[in-house]
Amino acid sequence: MPMAESANRIGLIAGNGKFPFLILEAARSQGLEVVVAAIKEETFPEIEHQGAATVYWLSLGELSKLIDTFKREGITRAIMAGQVKHKQIFSSIKPDWRLAKLLLSLTTRSTDSLIGAVGRVLADEGIALMSSTALLEPMLAPEGVLTTRGPSSPEQANIAYGRAVANHLARFDIGQTVVIAEVACVAVEAMEGTDTTILRAGEIMSSAALGQEPSTLSRALTVVKVAKPNQDMRFDVPVVGVQTIQTMKQAGATCLALDAGRCLLLDKEEMFAAANDAGICIVAETPVSHTLSPE
Repeated sequence: MPMAESANRIGLIAGNGKFPFLILEAARSQGLEVVVAAIKEETFPEIEHQGAATVYWLSLGELSKLIDTFKREGITRAIMAGQVKHKQIFSSIKPDWRLAKLLLSLTTRSTDSLIGAVGRVLADEGIALMSSTALLEPMLAPEGVLTTRGPSSPEQANIAYGRAVANHLARFDIGQTVVIAEVACVAVEAMEGTDTTILRAGEIMSSAALGQEPSTLSRALTVVKVAKPNQDMRFDVPVVGVQTIQTMKQAGATCLALDAGRCLLLDKEEMFAAANDAGICIVAETPVSHTLSPE
């Protein structure tokens, strides 16, 4: 028998990373009960011990089971939090009939089109997706320089160019991160994720340096991570944290540029401390429209 609806009860569709844990903590601090739908292929097992009312484990392909679970628990509002690797859609995971029908209806299988379609199916079943940052507003990046040092002139030039490139790519839902050196695009994020993109950029610059005479060009990398121009804050919100800084240090990146108010900072004090220790600057700017110069 379905549980009666409750205003202080929400659902959480949990992917990987710390994001779902932060949602749980914030919800509990506001007196909300949380029913977790944990994705077997993605969610950290520690989710079982974070104070959720109930945790259900579902496969990524079980859309019908997700809907039935939330209905049985009286859930009419839910939050998606945590990464689900886009490449999982092309793995051996078998979709149930409802997800298979949804996939066949898509003209593209971008993150926006796929998760947006899932959101519409949930809405049709009486389950509204909330903004993934609704409970975490203080964690959104504020505008300005967030570390001890601000960007140098070369880094600022990289940021300006990187923002133009990243915003064009984001319109096609290709990825949210680009890595720039000397106002040239070294790497673009696709399905592999931010950290892998940054490491790939570091490998490219290291490979380019092998066997060459000393260059007057800097090989320091600038990482630019943006939200989509019409970012749906219910899902796929840009997230960075201490791991991002560690990855940047490994790759030889010295600057991280973000969108103010549209990027979540995980463990931000630890993140800022790690960046300062590594000499990495972090700067957040209010998003504006960008165009690439034809020159």
